[in-house]
Amino acid sequence: MIRGWLALATTALVTLSVSGPARAATVVEQAPTVAELPVILAAAHAPGARAVLINVWATWCDPCREEMPDVIRFYRDHRASGLRLILVSADDEQDREQVARVLTTAGVPAGTPSFIKRGDDMKFINGLDRHWSGALPASFLFDGHGRKHRWWAGPVTYRALELAAAGLLATTVTPETKRGRRRP
Repeated sequence: MIRGWLALATTALVTLSVSGPARAATVVEQAPTVAELPVILAAAHAPGARAVLINVWATWCDPCREEMPDVIRFYRDHRASGLRLILVSADDEQDREQVARVLTTAGVPAGTPSFIKRGDDMKFINGLDRHWSGALPASFLFDGHGRKHRWWAGPVTYRALELAAAGLLATTVTPETKRGRRRP
């Protein structure tokens, strides 16, 4: 198995060198930091955000990769309103290059904090929410003071994010979102 990952990493490096320096620079910018939960939470709760979205995902998780475009689009649309996005991969530390490639392919904006989780899984899971089973993907929305506002076990949509964050961000609710709020 290690040989397979080594071959994959070697292929990725060759691909990066063939695709030119601009592509290689992008991957370096998206390289995640390996960290334990306190470091991740410190980045999430640093001053300056009106809302913080922590998205926990993995390269091997199909629903995680499927929801990523909505998460990234939501962040791009709302970061000027005070949204901070923290991406946390549940992959192993040795899969750092693969994580970086997925982040780059997904179009994660440069400078978006991204991490590979290190440490005890249960401490990590319980540290984010004791009701979370650890199933992926999972997203956690905090207000600017670090209080958890909402969380989702499973894929989250743009619309769900917009509805949940509307009260936290200085944004206007769209007509589409407003229609979604009506009860029959």
